Amino acid sequence: MRQDRSLSHSRWECKYHVVFIPKYRKKVIFGQLRKELGEVMRRLAERKESQIEEGHLMPDHVHMMISIPPKYAVSQVIGFIKGKSAIHIARTYGERKRNFVGQHFWARGYFVSTVGRDEEVIREYIRHQEKEDRRIDQLQLM
Repeated sequence: MRQDRSLSHSRWECKYHVVFIPKYRKKVIFGQLRKELGEVMRRLAERKESQIEEGHLMPDHVHMMISIPPKYAVSQVIGFIKGKSAIHIARTYGERKRNFVGQHFWARGYFVSTVGRDEEVIREYIRHQEKEDRRIDQLQLM
């Protein structure tokens, strides 16, 4: 599913698999925000001329495949998405819940790898990760 994009003097296809977590793995809080955060993150990515092509907000982490133009560093775009979404969370939900950390909602680091030719495998992994996590949890209970 190759889709080259272009800037004024270059053609590019730069896709990354990114995973990051909320600070302290705040499952309860994050679970309440999952529906809204997907759209917020997509809008933020567009502000950096990037596109979240596949994404899934798990109960305790975020998986996404994101296309980022080569004029931006991956750390710049992911930092922007994490920072602005944390501000959105603090402004929208901060008064209702005292245990939000404001701009520090996300843990500092993240995992990133280039997609390359494994794009379809990564898309399937992201789509089915929650189901697989539940299956593994069930096996551990036995």
